Amino acid sequence: MITSLNHIGIAVRDIEVSKTLYKKIFGIETFHTETVEEQMVQIASFNIGGILIELTAPTSPDSPISKFLDKRGEGIHHIAFKSDNVQKELSRLSEEGIQLINSEPKDGAHEMLIAFLHPKSTGGVLMELCQPK
Repeated sequence: MITSLNHIGIAVRDIEVSKTLYKKIFGIETFHTETVEEQMVQIASFNIGGILIELTAPTSPDSPISKFLDKRGEGIHHIAFKSDNVQKELSRLSEEGIQLINSEPKDGAHEMLIAFLHPKSTGGVLMELCQPK
């Protein structure tokens, strides 16, 4: 079951430049940072009012984030929803005719299993499902 909003993913070209900007806007002093090799991204995240904001920069020109940035520029990339069972949700959504980008969960940031739903099936919004490992 999808239980809540987990985070908003923002595609950025440069993590350090973006961290400086978000420090100015929100007064953030500390960011959680990590590299997710499987997704070819580096993230810097922070919490505002119980919602995680995840700045996401590519670590490779082959990264989906690189392709997004080349096509659309910096900005909101995806909205992530927490699920108690991502695999079960993927099966349910596939049966409902929702196009999946990932048919199996993959490793993501913050010790989560993640999977994406294709925006062609979700009204133009890239949606991520995530579940704590």
